[in-house]
Amino acid sequence: MRLIYSLGIRLYLLFLFLASPFHGKARKFRNGRKGLLKKMSLELSPRRNYVWFHFASLGEFEQGRPVIEAFKYRFPEKPILLTFFSPSGYEIRKNYPLADHVYYLPADTASNARQFIELVRPEIAIFTKYEYWFYYFRELHKNHIPLLMISAIFRPGQIFFKSYGGFFRRILSYVDHYFVQDEASAALLEKLDIKKLTVAGDTRFDRVLSLAENRRELPLIARFASNTLLLVAGSTWLADEEKLKELSQQYPQWKMVIAPHEIDEAHLHSIQKLFPDAVRYSSLSTKSIAEPSQYSIRNMQYLIIDNIGLLSSLYAYADVAYIGGGFGAGIHNTLEAAAYGLPVIFGPRYEKFREARDLLSLNAGFSFSGMDELHGIFTTLQSEENRKEAGSKAADYVKNNAGATEKILSYITQHHQTVR
Repeated sequence: MRLIYSLGIRLYLLFLFLASPFHGKARKFRNGRKGLLKKMSLELSPRRNYVWFHFASLGEFEQGRPVIEAFKYRFPEKPILLTFFSPSGYEIRKNYPLADHVYYLPADTASNARQFIELVRPEIAIFTKYEYWFYYFRELHKNHIPLLMISAIFRPGQIFFKSYGGFFRRILSYVDHYFVQDEASAALLEKLDIKKLTVAGDTRFDRVLSLAENRRELPLIARFASNTLLLVAGSTWLADEEKLKELSQQYPQWKMVIAPHEIDEAHLHSIQKLFPDAVRYSSLSTKSIAEPSQYSIRNMQYLIIDNIGLLSSLYAYADVAYIGGGFGAGIHNTLEAAAYGLPVIFGPRYEKFREARDLLSLNAGFSFSGMDELHGIFTTLQSEENRKEAGSKAADYVKNNAGATEKILSYITQHHQTVR
């Protein structure tokens, strides 16, 4: 099985090589790793033992970010090194100020893992939620370097729990301690005789609470939303936007802010075809706040967010949130909106997301497959009383599930002398 795993890594690299001339992400993935280990050898200090955080992508970084920030606050002298698997994480966070170095993770081969660990010499390695790399985990284990997996979550259908999953169960055995999101994940690991675990919850709850407490003031959005009902649609795709268009025709008294998941020009153009009267956020300026003309923000119906980094603050101005992705691979982050005490609407593909299931069970979240269901949900949410009741349940849910970060930091402080 190890041979098949190694062959799979090689084939994936070959695929990226062949795809890179035609696909931007594949090109960034490949180019970002060219000469990387040599670059690291020139930049890293051999006299420093780094605290290594790894993330698959941007979502996992945001999930693990509370731990980085709490760790840096508690141990300010410790150098931090971040790695990303995906360009979507690396490109956006390559200048993250709390990290001493940020890199792509070299492909998981025996040679790369050995060289990487020799260069970084981590005191401790902390991975978030996903990413189980055989050679990196084995190299950490061989060098007696503690490896923690935080906000981990497991499902019965994963290969670890199949009869033919022995090789992948071996990867799990190299982790020194798991901080899992729920009891179900703990039970699955315990069936494999893995007992080095803590049910800590999900660090995303800590992150979204921090975002809500430290949100940016957005005067343009405040002006746009004043004296009206506002739906903020976050991380949308075309399938979501088509449904929002139909919804807007049924409820013209509502304004909409649409923050798409992808902000390339082709996608933005497709949104503007659906909403011809929509205005892009980037076309506005602070002068627009007091503009008295017909083009004033007060008279706008639809606003398209065409930059990155505003979404978590946008929810502060909303009455209802719509979370995209539910008609594709899966819904995006419902917790950011729930932290603001908002009812949350999303499509049918939510089953892999525990927080979405929880919000549904609390009547704080609402899922739909077709437009009739969406109209029914939105009709219910016309009532301010219904909106407040659902939103209050959403906010309580987030607050009641916070605290994973402190559990992780307490464990590190108590069990690992090197980072005290």
